[in-house]
Amino acid sequence: MSTSPAGKFGMVFPGQGSQHVGMLAELAAQHSIVHATFAEASNTLGYDLWQLVQAGPTEQLSLTHITQPAILTSSVAIWRVWQQQGGAMPALMAGHSLGEYSALVCAGAIDFASAVSLVRQRGEFMQSAVPVGIGTMAAILGLADAEVERCCAAATLAGNVATAANYNSPGQLVIAGHVAAVERAVVLCKEAGAKRAMVLPVSAPFHSPLMAPAAEQFSAVLAGVTLTAPRIPVIQNHSLVSSSDPDQIRLALVRQIVSPVPWVATMQLFAAQQVVKIFEIGPGKVLAGLNKRIDASLDTLAVNDPASLAQALSLPATV
Repeated sequence: MSTSPAGKFGMVFPGQGSQHVGMLAELAAQHSIVHATFAEASNTLGYDLWQLVQAGPTEQLSLTHITQPAILTSSVAIWRVWQQQGGAMPALMAGHSLGEYSALVCAGAIDFASAVSLVRQRGEFMQSAVPVGIGTMAAILGLADAEVERCCAAATLAGNVATAANYNSPGQLVIAGHVAAVERAVVLCKEAGAKRAMVLPVSAPFHSPLMAPAAEQFSAVLAGVTLTAPRIPVIQNHSLVSSSDPDQIRLALVRQIVSPVPWVATMQLFAAQQVVKIFEIGPGKVLAGLNKRIDASLDTLAVNDPASLAQALSLPATV
């Protein structure tokens, strides 16, 4: 009998930026299914993903078309260990950007091999959509969302766009767009009282209208992939609903590429459904940190090594 929580708990899956060389090494040493999951991904990708994840270099692991399969595979491997150890089924799932694919695989909506191929192509399309040096992103800290949005609107001039990209937590909003517009928005946000406003070292303006070419290419690829109704509800980034209609899931995945990630609203939906415990399934603990700032009642534990797995599995049957 499982000792993991049978009450109302959810799972969330991280996106790009959570990767690091050596991730999941401890878990893999104790659970062979981690190696098996990476071997399955490597077979699809045509290179040894586990070797790259363990040995690096960091610069290669950070390439978008490599990062995305690496994080997806890590999350699915942890989920498979969870299942193997008798972990209970969550009431709700969601993922931050790329993490939505991890959630959909774990919920049974997309088969793993198809998802690995999908996110590799998603990464390639996103990277090639905007020439290097044309677009960028910036983090704005300590300023109300409405004020950041106002600054972006004021900075959008002569066809150069700045727009909200990631609503990560109250007082933390990432913006994206053309370099000149984003830089103008950063200055305006500082003048408006932001605690910090800084351009990020990223290679493309993700989750902005500039990603339209990537969305168009990805839509054509996604049309040929079989999707099914998820066994566990997955709140999708774009629609903020959990759909059982494969066409609606597909549409939300395409639109997600050019739309902001409403993580605050997503976690508010978790809270509204009386989810009182959340497990972050994947490398790092970025989402656990964000959730703490969104709602202190959203008790989030990052599960990615033997100690955190044991802690999650040992929680009482009702939470």
